[in-house]
Amino acid sequence: MSFAEAVRVCFSKYVVFSGRARRAEYWWYTLFVVIVSILLGVLDGIFFGMTMETTGPLGALFTLATLIPSIAVSVRRLHDTDRSGWWLLIALLPFIGWIVLLVFFVTKGTPGQNRFGPDPLGGSPDDQIPQETAPTSIPKVDRGS
Repeated sequence: MSFAEAVRVCFSKYVVFSGRARRAEYWWYTLFVVIVSILLGVLDGIFFGMTMETTGPLGALFTLATLIPSIAVSVRRLHDTDRSGWWLLIALLPFIGWIVLLVFFVTKGTPGQNRFGPDPLGGSPDDQIPQETAPTSIPKVDRGS
């Protein structure tokens, strides 16, 4: 999943809290939010005289616009690791909660389908047949070499 695709998917699933999100989707979207927040902080400083300790109007609007999709992609990421979205509340515990969430977010998702939906990577390794042994309807022709 590319950077642009991850951002597009997260905004197209603006309030979708069901399903699963790959690590790439979550981390590309998070990078997008961080980069735009920094840029808007600089613009707020230039145009409105805001310092880095305060949030200007551009940063505040962006935060409001991305709050729900950020929560939604976080819940879907937790679903990929077969955890309930309620685990986000552990972030209310300073430092320890953040570390626990970080570990959950970097952990590989459960292979195959789990209680939250199908594998966003396309299934479990047991379901995939190697290309060279996959059944085909094309008959094999002896070329007489």
